[in-house]
Amino acid sequence: MVKAAVMKEPMSEVVVEEFPYPEMEDGSVTLRTIYSEVCGTDVHLMNGRLAGVPYPIIPGHINVGTIEKIKGTVRDIDNRPFQTGELVTFFDVHETCNKCWYCLVAKATTRCPYRKVYGITYSVSDGLCGGWSEVIYLKPGVKIVPLGDELNPEEFIGGGCGIVTAFHAVELSGIKLGDTVVIQGTGPVGLSAVTWARIAGAQKVIALGTPKLRLDMALNMGADEVVDIQSLNSEERIERVKELTSGRGADVTVECSGNPQAVSEGMRMTRDSGSYLIVGQYTNAGDIEINPHLDINKKHLTIRGCWGFDFSHIYKAIQMLKRFRGEFPWHKFISKIYTLNETNAALKAVENLEVIKAVVRPN
Repeated sequence: MVKAAVMKEPMSEVVVEEFPYPEMEDGSVTLRTIYSEVCGTDVHLMNGRLAGVPYPIIPGHINVGTIEKIKGTVRDIDNRPFQTGELVTFFDVHETCNKCWYCLVAKATTRCPYRKVYGITYSVSDGLCGGWSEVIYLKPGVKIVPLGDELNPEEFIGGGCGIVTAFHAVELSGIKLGDTVVIQGTGPVGLSAVTWARIAGAQKVIALGTPKLRLDMALNMGADEVVDIQSLNSEERIERVKELTSGRGADVTVECSGNPQAVSEGMRMTRDSGSYLIVGQYTNAGDIEINPHLDINKKHLTIRGCWGFDFSHIYKAIQMLKRFRGEFPWHKFISKIYTLNETNAALKAVENLEVIKAVVRPN
């Protein structure tokens, strides 16, 4: 039997239950879980803020573990067959159809209407399809990425979903060599965006967020300046950014906060003819008021949204983690490790910003 933490419905306690070991299909893999992250998405799931979730579910969409069993032959992107005992992660999105308009014409697989996501849109009835479980069942076709000897589990799971989401955001943002970049938000996405912006060529990176624990980490991840959003009001924050940018504002601003009010504020922090990238508004947290003339048209502002990530982002992010291993302390994002029986406490810690990254160790 396999123990897993189950979220039965929104606003209810997560409970640990036992399930039979998966019956394997040809081309499937079972993963013995080392770590599964607890991210903001899991808090949204707990609070019922995501539509179409087939409760009850086993949460945990970004995971790392060792291959325990393989049915048939399963190969990596370089056509190398996986072996039992390998340290791997996997792309949590499964079953994008590769036949709809979004997949084939728009080349936007994140908008495929058939996509399924481990830990989010797979129900308990679909199997052990979430990381808050001693064993994860990787269905045929799940894309597995080896970590090899170049990374240890903590180095990957420390950033987790935030590493990959931020990689996609910075890729879309168009940051150029010598740019000044503002990052709004210092959760795992924002902290990772600080580093990717630095690697992408930013000359100056300014991070806005709270509390001090996260601001200190932003400096460790490559920020030149940090602004505590609790010590200044909105107008003061905008003025502070302008003071740090010769009065103009940032060349590129990346919103990673999840607070709708950050959007109008961030637009005003960005220079005329600059770019604004929104990645933090993962759920519908409400409306804001903007002035289309002053905030967009007259500023000649480029605005773009970023939703999720595809396989290329997790693959390239992991290669970059290996390349810059030791230079940026993603493993230090892990503030506390929780057991399966402590997942409710982990969710509360994430919701209350008591940790940078909470990690579940099921075994």
